[in-house]
Amino acid sequence: MTTDLTGHVIVVGLGFGDEGKGAVVDALCHDRPTTAVIRFNGGAQAAHNVVADGRHHTFSQYGSGTLAGVPTHLSHHVLVEPIALATETRELEALGVPDPLDTLTIDADALLTTPLHIAANRAREDARGDGRHGSCGKGIGETAWYALLHGAAEGDVVEHQRVTGTPGEPPRVGDCAHPTTLRRKLDDLARFYRPLIGDAPVIDDLVALYRDFATAVRTTRGDEVGRLADTATGRLVLEGAQGVLLDQHHGFHPHTTWSTTTPHNARALLRGRPATTLGVTRTYQTRHGAGPLPTEDPALLARFPERHNDTGHYQGAWRTGHLDARLLTYAADACDGLDGLAVTHLDATDLRVTTAHGTHDMPDPRHWIADHLDRPVLVTGHGPDRTHYTVRTCATITP
Repeated sequence: MTTDLTGHVIVVGLGFGDEGKGAVVDALCHDRPTTAVIRFNGGAQAAHNVVADGRHHTFSQYGSGTLAGVPTHLSHHVLVEPIALATETRELEALGVPDPLDTLTIDADALLTTPLHIAANRAREDARGDGRHGSCGKGIGETAWYALLHGAAEGDVVEHQRVTGTPGEPPRVGDCAHPTTLRRKLDDLARFYRPLIGDAPVIDDLVALYRDFATAVRTTRGDEVGRLADTATGRLVLEGAQGVLLDQHHGFHPHTTWSTTTPHNARALLRGRPATTLGVTRTYQTRHGAGPLPTEDPALLARFPERHNDTGHYQGAWRTGHLDARLLTYAADACDGLDGLAVTHLDATDLRVTTAHGTHDMPDPRHWIADHLDRPVLVTGHGPDRTHYTVRTCATITP
């Protein structure tokens, strides 16, 4: 079996997130001509770190190829939060990226995350007390949940949550250019959430803010990914957020994200066009916040200091453990076709792996992971900087 990275590439995390997807996307975009980075899930809770040319940025809604000069398209699977996007735009400008918004396009059907969703998300998580789910507090789950409610009645239970009011249609990015439609949807949203969060922000102020947003960004309709794939000279890199072990269907409820983190959204966007699916894993296990981490070893926190991750007020603490072979296999299988691997944090030393037979030394993690998953390692990372990453064009593995 020969696997190559010369065509379209789908990048997906094989852990609980924080595997190094951002650095891998940056390395791919810097390696060869890339037309665009396509985000295919998640929203403003993404935190993909890229260090390149003396600059560091934690990418949230922009694609992680931005510092390599590659434009971003936010597909209809992405939840868009314009206020956070404005902040990220200013941060990129401060790093020397000229006119970041000119490099961005957004599908008009993408759901809009508003301050009402964020307030509701935080209110629910606060009410859980010690039983918190580990939410980032960015309104992602609330945005996705409310979009499922159109047609639901008060008292219905949708995705384990009781509907306590009469929902309306969810606001979308395309509504920002149509104040009458947007105001109606925001009025319905505020009315629905009033019992949970109290009085909402002034709707007229939100309508004005989002109208300015609509004039500042270019929105698209229809098959924009197909257009980019068929008319451009470079490849597409489709960037996933979070990891398979947090997937809404394959993760471990309730400590999951309201998102499809497997490659399935990306493949749907490509509509049958061939692509290499690249699974990203660290050489050890990590988790940010609440939820199971079977191989957790707090002693590793001191050995593997985390430069760009910290305890979040809603998300919780940063946690580490030994690489879990069973979870790695489970995540790879959930991808329904994994072509190659990216292994990051190869600068970590004295590593161990937990299998069904116990915990063992892992002196050469790159080869152990490749042998375990029977897939070639195409990208390696030995540190945080772009110069620490190596991209192999292709590799052959004998079945």
